[in-house]
Amino acid sequence: MSPLPPLKIGPVEIGFPVVQAALSGYSDWPMRVLARRYGASYALNEVMLDRFAVEVKGRGKTQHHLRLTNEEHPVGGQLMGADPDAFPPAARRLVECGFDVIDINFGCPVKSAMGGCRGGYHLSQPDVALEIVRRVRDAVPDRIPVSVKMRRGIDDTAESRDRFFRILDGAFAIGVAAVTVHGRTVEQRYVGPSNWEFLREVKEQAGERTVLGSGDLFDAESCLRMIRETGVDGVTVARGAIANPWIFSQARALAAGEPLPPPPTVHEQRETMREHLGLCIETYGPQKGFGAFRKFAIKYTRLHPEYEQVRNDCATVRTLAEWDGYLQRWYSEDAPGQYPLVDETAEASAGSR
Repeated sequence: MSPLPPLKIGPVEIGFPVVQAALSGYSDWPMRVLARRYGASYALNEVMLDRFAVEVKGRGKTQHHLRLTNEEHPVGGQLMGADPDAFPPAARRLVECGFDVIDINFGCPVKSAMGGCRGGYHLSQPDVALEIVRRVRDAVPDRIPVSVKMRRGIDDTAESRDRFFRILDGAFAIGVAAVTVHGRTVEQRYVGPSNWEFLREVKEQAGERTVLGSGDLFDAESCLRMIRETGVDGVTVARGAIANPWIFSQARALAAGEPLPPPPTVHEQRETMREHLGLCIETYGPQKGFGAFRKFAIKYTRLHPEYEQVRNDCATVRTLAEWDGYLQRWYSEDAPGQYPLVDETAEASAGSR
């Protein structure tokens, strides 16, 4: 296999073209740092509403939303909102906080976003979407690239397709450095396969301009296959990276022509969970940190050879003391792990926004 060209987003050098997507409720500082340590060359913060990004303080209960550290760079900040006037101050705030790329979310399919005329709703109104892009591009310094996240349309109608390409072409004309496209429609949410053929069409239309693909990337092989089959410049791993940071190092190995690394052993899983929990406690404090970690803990069980029993036991753990006992019961003896089996129905609530 020929080597994968390194990814760039405008002037920002990303490198290996398999990166971590923005994940609402998940891609906080601990998850992003862990992804970077395990091979992701770039990660996006969980999406923030435009007004919240302006109002959030650098201290107290909400300070973690804007937490960045040196080992994260380059790192992207994602914004979502309804009013074009609210985007410029939010974008400037993210730049002041140290984000290297500003990403605009035109892809979120959840009811709260659609009902609030945010996220994927903008795919139905190209004029408003492009005004948002223009406002953000004008608001931030030239050295800060702006990118856009889209789905392939509201639905599968010809009108929806036309609106998609109007936004795509218009955004590039305004000066966005990259566009990420999820192969499902907003109407689909997370049901049915992601349309990779559409990604090929988008890349053919974009030409030399940077396009990233998204959708159905749950293992390292799929990440590389999307790049090679569609021609996109890179891929963003969303649900496939939750409690599975190894996906990035596995993709790097395959891209280098090496065999697929075995799944992490039980002891390797244990040490990574301890690392992840430590990052959560550093961010939120002991009690809230463990609370933030629990939604990841249940997903780490997918890699355990006795998955069902371990998952059921994990669901009962409520305190750090109980967590220590749980690790002793299930992770004290080493054994080969397994690649995580992903239930699309169960995962749908943890979608990339």
